[in-house]
Amino acid sequence: MLRHTTLPSCLALVFALTHARAADWTQFRGPTGSGVSAETGLSSKWSAKENVAWKTEMPGPGTSSPVFFGDRIFITCYTGYNVPGRAKAEQVDLRRHLLALDRKTGRVLMNKEVEAKLPEQDKIRDTHGYASSTPAVDADRVYCFFGKSGVFAFDHAGKQLWQADVGTKLSDWGSAASPVLHGDLVIVNASVESQTLFAFDKKTGKEKWKVAGIKESWNTPLVVKTKDGKDELVVAIMGKVLGFDPATGAALWSCDTDITWYMVPSLVAHDGIVYALGGRSGIAALAVRAGGTGNVTKTHRLWTSKKGANVPSPVLHDGHLYWMNEVSGTVFCAKAATGEVVYEERVPRPGDIYASSLLADGRLHYLSRDGRTFVVAAKPEYELIATNDLRDGSLFHATPVAADGRLFIRSDKYLYCLGK
Repeated sequence: MLRHTTLPSCLALVFALTHARAADWTQFRGPTGSGVSAETGLSSKWSAKENVAWKTEMPGPGTSSPVFFGDRIFITCYTGYNVPGRAKAEQVDLRRHLLALDRKTGRVLMNKEVEAKLPEQDKIRDTHGYASSTPAVDADRVYCFFGKSGVFAFDHAGKQLWQADVGTKLSDWGSAASPVLHGDLVIVNASVESQTLFAFDKKTGKEKWKVAGIKESWNTPLVVKTKDGKDELVVAIMGKVLGFDPATGAALWSCDTDITWYMVPSLVAHDGIVYALGGRSGIAALAVRAGGTGNVTKTHRLWTSKKGANVPSPVLHDGHLYWMNEVSGTVFCAKAATGEVVYEERVPRPGDIYASSLLADGRLHYLSRDGRTFVVAAKPEYELIATNDLRDGSLFHATPVAADGRLFIRSDKYLYCLGK
């Protein structure tokens, strides 16, 4: 049930924006996909009763993160089937929802329902659910990826503009990767649905290019600027990091990772160097210089490390990589130049960590599945600043977002706005 009532559609239709504000957070891990926010003045301490500016109940669960554009927040969820704590119902009852919330108050302004293309996955492991991909948003449209149901574009009032299919295969883990905007393209990693990377025209949904062979890849693609100023699209698959021309999909280079597992964490990059985490044992991290041709393992791979993570994505700050291991709750800091571990510290009673790291206001935010956030100083000396508890009986899989001097955390039940 929605906490806030929905505005009449006639009022929602007057919503129009022509440009994004500097603080807008337009896709998974922000406009650059880095998980780094320029926001300041964030609270370092909060709880279910302290420093909660507002919280809005969601119609149903989801693991996607919110995105921000203009005076609206957009977020997805699902209802009707396999909702934790509710009767299982039937697959025909499954609905995805795109919500628009008022950025200042959390009031629900729009709730667009989308029917599922059936049959869907009967059960998804770890209750990841059917709304795990974070939307992407620009001045004209909101782009959502709902697995085998396809990629959708809506206007900001919720009117569907187009839909594109990306394949019909399913996985016990559900879908994961989120859409990425680049120029006039929406780029989607549909490894689960068809082992394919797609690019669609933002205006029409027409397929512009596709690349096959994207195997065991759960990460969101990243656009990287090379040392000579060229854009490259990078994505990690089992055993390799791949580089493509984002305009055409043409293959540029590949680098062996020596990681023997599927690739979940999203890549980060700086100054033309791409950093990848993945795997549960053996090699679990590496750095590769973008801008090569063909197999660049011998010429462009800079280092590998046995310290990494299998689920959360890292952040890069002042020459250091920071991340938390999803099982052990160990916080890592490593030198970006060499992979050398600077510190390796375990936070108290961490539980599992599925959300990716967020760097904001000089602090790292690591969110556990049960709702605790470990706030760590963003420096190469370990300092646990606070452990904040939002446990509400649901799961916290979504990556936090910083915007408007506040922190936004999404659980299976609520979207929290945290700040004074």
